[in-house]
Amino acid sequence: MALFAPRQPRVIRFQEPSVGLKADRAPWSLWADGFGRLAIRSIQAIIVVAIAAGVIFVIQSLTLVTIPLVLALIFASAFAPVMRWMRGRGVPPLLATLIMLLTTVALLGALGWLIVWAVRDQWDELAAQAQEGFQKAAVWAQDLPFFPSSDQLDEWIAQATDFLTSSQFGSGAIAGVGAVANFITGFVLLVTILFFFLKDGPQMWEFLLRPFRGENYARGRRVGEKTVSVLGSYVRGTAAVALVDALGIYIGLVILQVPLAIPLAVLVFVLAFIPIVGATIAGILAALVALVANDWVNALFVVGVVVVVNQLEGNFLQPVLMGRTMKLHAFVVLVALTVGAALGGVLGAVLAVPITAVAWGVVQVWDGPGTPARWARAKVPARAQTAEGIATR
Repeated sequence: MALFAPRQPRVIRFQEPSVGLKADRAPWSLWADGFGRLAIRSIQAIIVVAIAAGVIFVIQSLTLVTIPLVLALIFASAFAPVMRWMRGRGVPPLLATLIMLLTTVALLGALGWLIVWAVRDQWDELAAQAQEGFQKAAVWAQDLPFFPSSDQLDEWIAQATDFLTSSQFGSGAIAGVGAVANFITGFVLLVTILFFFLKDGPQMWEFLLRPFRGENYARGRRVGEKTVSVLGSYVRGTAAVALVDALGIYIGLVILQVPLAIPLAVLVFVLAFIPIVGATIAGILAALVALVANDWVNALFVVGVVVVVNQLEGNFLQPVLMGRTMKLHAFVVLVALTVGAALGGVLGAVLAVPITAVAWGVVQVWDGPGTPARWARAKVPARAQTAEGIATR
C-alpha cells in the first residue's frame, strides 16, 4: 500500500535577498570599508591640526608668559644636577636656590661688564679704522659699473634724514620703548618662575601627576625625567661646545690682531645655541669686522679660523659632549629651525631644536624606560626574524 501512496508536492522556498543589499545595511557600516576608514583618519588628522593650530595661536598671543616659562624650564633642567648635589649635601632647598640664582646673576653681570669694557676701550680705534676702511672701499667701488652716482647717494641721504625726522620714526621709537618694557617684565617673570622651578620643581610635577594611576602615572614620571634630562643635556652640552668655539675664535682673532675680539667671542658663544645657522652668522660678522678694521687678507684668515674651529667642534667635540641624547638627523634639525624661526623669530629658532629633541625623547620612553612607542619602534624584516629564531634554537 505504501508503494502506491500519493507523492507529496515539493515545496520550494525562496530566500529573501535581504543580505548584502546596500539598502538594508546600517548607516554606520558605510565607515567600515577602506574609504570609510580613510575618511575617519582624515577627520582625526584635521582635528589634531586644528588643536595644534589653536595651541600655537595661544602661545603666540601669550608670549610674555610662555617664553619666560619655557626658558625657566630649560635653565632649571640645566641646573638640576647642581641642585641635586647641594640637596644631597644637606643644603636647604631655599638656600640652594638662592645660591644658584646669585651665582648665575653674578656670572651674567661679569660677562656683560667685560663686553662693555672691551667695546668702550677699543671703540675709538675701531671707529677710525672703520672710517678708513669705508673710504678705501668707496674709492675701490667707484670703478664698478653698478656703483651709484653722487646724485643718487645724496638722494638716499636725504630720504634717510626725512625718515629720521618724520612721525613714523617717532612711533617706531615709542614701540621700541614698549618692547624694552616687555623685555624687562618678561625677565622679571623668568627669574621668578626659575626660582620656583629650582626650589619646588619635583613637587610641582608630582602635583600635576596626581590624577594619573598605574601605568599612566609611571609614564608621566618617565616623561618628566626624560624632559629634564634632554633639556639639561642640551643646554650643558651646547654651552660647553659654544665655550670652546668662543675661546678658539678669540685666540685666532687675537693672533690676527682683529679689534673687538672679546665681544665677537661672546657673540660666537651666544649664536652657537642656534644650530647650523649660528656659526655661519658669527663667522660672517667676525670676517666683516676684520675686513673693515684691517684688510681683505686678514678677513680671509678669520674665515679660515672660523671654518677650522667649527669643523673640529662638529666632528670631534660635539659627539663627545652631546652624546646620543640630542641625536637628531640634520634634516630634522633644519626643518625644526625653519618652523621655529617662522613662528617665533630668533628665539623660536633657539628653542626649536631642544623642544624637538624633548618630543623625540618622550617618544623613546613612552612604553617603558627603554621602550619607544609602538609606531616608533624599528621594524625587523621577516627574513631577519626567521634567521634570529633559527639561531636561538
